[in-house]
Parts: sequence; C-alpha cells; structure tokens
Amino acid sequence: MARRSRTKTPIAEQKPAIRKSNFDEVCLGYTIEEGQAEAIRCLQCKNAPCIASCPVMIDIPGFIVAIKEGNMEAAAAVLGKYTNLPAICGRVCPQEKQCEKVCKLGMAKNFEPVAIGKLERLVADWALENQDFTKLIQSDQPKIGKIAVIGSGPSGLTVAGDLAKLNYEVIIYEALHESGGVLTYGIPEFRLPKRIVKKEIESIEALGVTIETNVVVGKTITMEEIINEFDACYISVGAGAPNFMGIPGTALNGVYSSSEYLTRINLMHSYDFPNYDTPIKRSKNVVVIGGGNVAMDAARSAKRLGAEKVSIVYRRSLEELPARIEEYHHSVEEEIEYYWLTNPIEYINNGNGDLNGVKCIEMELGEPDESGRRRPVPIKNSEFIIEADTVIEAIGQGSNKVLLSTFPELKLTKWGYIEADPKTGATSIPGIFAGGDIVTGAATVILAMGAGKVAAVEIDNYVREKKKTPVTTKV
Repeated sequence: MARRSRTKTPIAEQKPAIRKSNFDEVCLGYTIEEGQAEAIRCLQCKNAPCIASCPVMIDIPGFIVAIKEGNMEAAAAVLGKYTNLPAICGRVCPQEKQCEKVCKLGMAKNFEPVAIGKLERLVADWALENQDFTKLIQSDQPKIGKIAVIGSGPSGLTVAGDLAKLNYEVIIYEALHESGGVLTYGIPEFRLPKRIVKKEIESIEALGVTIETNVVVGKTITMEEIINEFDACYISVGAGAPNFMGIPGTALNGVYSSSEYLTRINLMHSYDFPNYDTPIKRSKNVVVIGGGNVAMDAARSAKRLGAEKVSIVYRRSLEELPARIEEYHHSVEEEIEYYWLTNPIEYINNGNGDLNGVKCIEMELGEPDESGRRRPVPIKNSEFIIEADTVIEAIGQGSNKVLLSTFPELKLTKWGYIEADPKTGATSIPGIFAGGDIVTGAATVILAMGAGKVAAVEIDNYVREKKKTPVTTKV
C-alpha cells in the first residue's frame, strides 16, 4: 500500500507573472493520476465528519474511493446523487471552512487535509468532458406538478434540478439575458470559467428544466400570474443591490460598487473591449474596500485590466479576513497590496468631479461585536491619503427590490430579506418558498445550494399533500 503523504498533492497553476495579465483560469486542476495520488490520502472514515459539514451532504468518501480505484464513472455517479453543480462547487466552495476543516487526516499532527474540493472538480470536469447529458432519459410518466423558480443562480438551479429528478415540470425565470445568476455576473473567468457554468446549466436543462431569460418577475409577469399557473414557487433572486458606505465623495467619477464593476467584466465582457461593446475605465491606481471573496475578485480583475497599483483596504486584520485563504494567497502572488486595520472616511475630488484619492483612518480592534469578531475602532489623528483614480466598494449587497416591491403580501425581515423557515424554505404565503441570498443576505454558493436542496424536498411534500399524491421517490 502506498504511503500516505502528509501534504496535499501539488496542483498545477498559471504562474503569477503570466496570469495577472489574463483572465484564463488560475488553477489548472488535477490529472487523473494526480487525483488518484490524492485520493489515497483519504482515511475512508466510517463516521465521516466531512459529509456532515457539507451543506448538500455529498458522500465524500464514496466518490474519493472511486477515484482511487480509477472508476471515474462511479465517482461521477456518486456526486450526481447529491449535487447538480459539482464543477462549480469544486472551484468556488470554501472547503477549507467546511469539509476540509473537519477532515480527520488534517487533524493529525503535521498532516494537511485531503484536497476534497480539487477532487470534486476533477470528477466533475471529467464528467462534463466524457458524459453526454443530452441523452439523459426523462420519465414518460405524467408530471406530478408544475413549479416556478425565480432566479437562475446556484439556489434556483439546485431546486430546479432536484425537482426535475422527482418528475416535476420546472420553469426558471431569469431577469438577465444569460442564466447562472452570480455564477455568471459575479465570479470572474479566472476563478470560474463561464464555459463550466454553461455546461452545468445545460446538464440541468437536460433533466427537462426550462429556463426563460429576460423575464423580470414583478414587471414582465406578476406573482399573481405565477401563483395562478403553478403548484408552487421558489424565489431565489439573490441579493444583488449594491451597498455603499455613504462617505463624502461617493458620487465622484471613479467610485464603483463591486456589483457594477464585476457585472461589466463578467456578464458584459468589458475586459474584451472592443470585441464586446461594453467599455470599462482603464485605471492606474485602484483601491478596493472590503475583505470578502468579492473584494478579491474585484482587485484581481482590476490588476488584469492593467492597473499599475491595486490595494485592498480592510478595517480588520488578516486573521479576520472572510475571503477564502486560497484567493488571498493568489492575490498576494499577483502583487495586490493590503492596508490592514484601515477604513476610508472620504473620497477626494480633483476639482473636476473625478476621484484622485482615498482619505483613510487607521483602526484598532476593540471588543467583539454581534458577529463575534473584535470591533474595529478608529485611532484618533491617524488619517492618511491613498492615491487612487478608481475605488470599488465591496462591502456586501442588499436585497433585490424589483420583485419584492410588487409583492407586499410576502413577509420580510427587518433587513429587507424574505422571511423563510431555514429548515424548509417556506415563507409567509403557502406554496411560496425562498432560499439563497434573498433570505440569508450575501453568502456562499454552496449555502445557497443547500437551501435549494432542502426546499426541493419541502416543495415536493407540499405539492403531494396538496394533490394527495403518494411519495414514490426522493432525491
């Protein structure tokens, strides 16, 4: 038996000096042989904590042992039982905070956890290249019911795929001209190639799911029309409304929200101007405000668009940084600079309405706030200015009001998100379910998927009870 390595099997990546000027994927993925070498490291725990820490409860030891045995088809079949978006999750899921965090191998002294996410990506990519999803056999039995899904992001795609497997007619309504939600407009090509998103969406369509784009529910069609036509509805419109700090100078030319900046780049292909007709500002000195994955995406995109200096201003320290540690390391390799324990207090006007600097103040960490993290406190007389012609605020997003403003019957939380039972996705209106960022606020792709998976079961139960149809199968 091969000796179990203490460290993860190395994975190929684009070199920083090359990748910081292109939008090609940074991580190149495992070969099957490399994947098998990594799969050998798995302890095959009987009571695998990695499964319980996965929001969609993937049988992780099950697909890893199939890799070890060289049976990629079996590994893909295991993944397919639990997730509709494995190639996406293998790339963007924060495994280090979930399945890999509790890996028993990683808890042993001087051992790294199994590279679960990279192995998931390997299997999913193999399936996308070697399996024909267009030949999936759909049930010829009468459909149990008809379900509307509003929003084609990770939560909506998950609930749609699971319900289609349960023999429902499912129609997804997407407001934008391309499906995928945040997977398409929010996450850059270098981290999540759009061809991967497109292929996984096609695999869900192959289950019989219909996706209608350019449909703004609340405008193009009403919720009343949906309630009358469908047996149940799942709302997963995300939280894409930009938040701003509201400090002096916010209205200056050169101040962007991360939502606008990344949508221009990812959905509207402005990085490839003039081949695509969406221009974007060519910046010299860029400051990004925030410390999450969106801030990393914005900063690394700005670097690729040719900015000479890109800085991230974060009011806490590295220890509190919410972004994936892998993205942080990649950003440092790409020469992104950091101002820790720093907060902007004013954007400086050059006299012509254009930004030319960010006035900041240094911070220190005080007592813990409601999140459990130590609250940043300004240090008196510590102000300084960072030269900048572009600022990107990546401080979170608010709820999408287009649908909610036309559906006042739906109960909301005090923060303006949909109030839904976290165990079922049920809202204040019977037959209307909700999940993802429109319920939780901006969170991860995998948590949105987990909400969709839970809701699919509950929607099935609801419709069957409504029609008194016996349960015959489950996802």
